[in-house]
Amino acid sequence: MEEKVLDILERICEDDVVREDLDMDLFEEDLLDSLGFAELLVDIEEEFGIIIPPSEVERSDMNTANKIIAAIRIRS
Repeated sequence: MEEKVLDILERICEDDVVREDLDMDLFEEDLLDSLGFAELLVDIEEEFGIIIPPSEVERSDMNTANKIIAAIRIRS
């Protein structure tokens, strides 16, 4: 599951640096923006069948690869 999440992030962020530091703040590093975040939530739903409504999460709850992976684990 972690590898699939990293694949999604690498595609959305258009950079494989997301694999190097799983605690890097993707928003602060300008790798992820609001549109990319929305795309991420759609991809999570399609890949894992998990719906994460944007209104239920703060940006800071899912700003690193590790936090995104944890959010998926909690909901699966």
